[in-house]
Amino acid sequence: MIDIQTKMTERALELLCLPEGQPSFLLDIGCGSGLSGDYISEEGHYWVGIDISPAMLDAALDRDTEGDLLLGDMGQGIPFRPGSFDGCISISAVQWLCNANKKSDVPARRLYCFFSSLYSALVHGARAVLQLYPENSEQLELITTQATRAGFTGGVVVDFPNSAKAKKFYLCLFSGPSTSLPKGLTESQDADQATELTFTSERAPHKKARRDLVKKSREWVLEKKERRRRQGKEVRPDTQYTGRKRKPRF
Repeated sequence: MIDIQTKMTERALELLCLPEGQPSFLLDIGCGSGLSGDYISEEGHYWVGIDISPAMLDAALDRDTEGDLLLGDMGQGIPFRPGSFDGCISISAVQWLCNANKKSDVPARRLYCFFSSLYSALVHGARAVLQLYPENSEQLELITTQATRAGFTGGVVVDFPNSAKAKKFYLCLFSGPSTSLPKGLTESQDADQATELTFTSERAPHKKARRDLVKKSREWVLEKKERRRRQGKEVRPDTQYTGRKRKPRF
């Protein structure tokens, strides 16, 4: 499950077409326990996650994710200032807005509230890539119609359309001038891409090094404090006692 989530997040970031060599500030909608956020952090970006489940956000805090977390219902709008984010991703969340859990829930209204507030929260020209599992074509049309009403252009990218298990839908939305829609992956493209990543990825050693650190060890603590300093957060100075295990109290 973690591997699938990571791959979908990787694909979503690829579809965002972020500038290379510089960090971006991203919004993760339906962030859950922060699995997508972990990959975003590994790629050198900063992020804020919003989720409706307190239990999932507690799990994210327990996992010590690097992003900031917000409890909220995306169907009631995205509560951020205009132009706050350089991009947005969402993994397996937006389709839930099509369900009416109570009489006052109107899916079309909640979808429009979500998309219109998201459009405002993005920098002009930024993209939003929302991976989703629509139940049918009518549900997908409802979602895309409300996105268009809110001002977005773009469309749906379908990866592996001929596969029953690997088929994935990505709603790629543009908040600025309309550009050409990315093409979906096919089985042969995925094989080529996997080979290329295996031999040309320059970030792989860095990722492996971070994963090899023992959690709560001195090296792990120092590396985490340095990341937070780069994010502009207030961090206590390093001392000889940094990362040292405390003895139990009497």
